[in-house]
Amino acid sequence: MIGWVIFTGFVFMVTNKGAGRAVSGVGFEEYRVGDFNHWLQRNVVSTKNWVQIRSCLVDTKVCASLDRVYTNHGLDFLNKNLSPIQSSCCKPPTSCGFTPKNATYWEVPKTGPASSDSDCNAWSNNKDKLCYDCKSCKAGVLANLREEWRHFLIFNITIFIILFVIYMFGCCAIRNSYNRSSSNKHP
Repeated sequence: MIGWVIFTGFVFMVTNKGAGRAVSGVGFEEYRVGDFNHWLQRNVVSTKNWVQIRSCLVDTKVCASLDRVYTNHGLDFLNKNLSPIQSSCCKPPTSCGFTPKNATYWEVPKTGPASSDSDCNAWSNNKDKLCYDCKSCKAGVLANLREEWRHFLIFNITIFIILFVIYMFGCCAIRNSYNRSSSNKHP
């Protein structure tokens, strides 16, 4: 029980920091790795672990599903609530100034990216690359992980409260039983 409480506290600590920044006029947020807890940065998006995570993102075709859903809807995807991974891995950062042709194909301006952000140069229209090597994609994965761990945290706290209430009722029942048996012995 104590280990469970300590683990719940740990989850709270590592997920307490990190939030997306709303992009004006669109239905998604953009994320930065530096906005997240250092433990998450070190252990989740380190170079060693990122290779495996990136491979999973490509294999699950998370961006292909976005492209499939919005193929016939023009640029409607820009106004939809994209998941942190979709908004960070399937499109270049808004600051790059690229022009969307569909959900996963973006045209670079003839003058080059509007920002010196390294993610602008990391972007590729190749379906197996997209922005999977971008810092923003790593941040999107952290945001997704944070979201999932927060749900887990809420579940743990709820279970803890339920167990605490049951424990309190049990203690009260034992005390009442003890008091009744004590009062029956003394006339």
